[in-house]
Amino acid sequence: MYQVKRTGVKRFYFATKYSLQGIKAAWVEEPAFRYEATAALVLLPAAFWLAESGMQLALLLACCFLVLAFEIVNSAIEAVVDRWGPEYHELAGRAKDMGSAAVFMMLNMTWVVWASVAWDNGYLDMIKALF
Repeated sequence: MYQVKRTGVKRFYFATKYSLQGIKAAWVEEPAFRYEATAALVLLPAAFWLAESGMQLALLLACCFLVLAFEIVNSAIEAVVDRWGPEYHELAGRAKDMGSAAVFMMLNMTWVVWASVAWDNGYLDMIKALF
């Protein structure tokens, strides 16, 4: 069956609607997404406190949103693999592992960026002085 392509404002409306459905599905179905979203609720306001420049703020905020985006992509990969079939296949396992690795790498990049900004702004020196 041929599907009519939407254009203009209708396309934007439906793209937004489907994106919000995806975020809702990630929240409902994926515990890891809920944990990361909850952490983001703490980290996003903290970014405004920690950052001393627009560039630092952009990096801190981008890391938070990228973790969530990577988690959604990982969940999408897992859903497609699981939909294909329950039997084990080496490529399916590899796809799931690689999706998980992408989230893991993004989480590591996030703590490195946050620690670097804290270091540049002297906050780690203050903590080190306490010990």
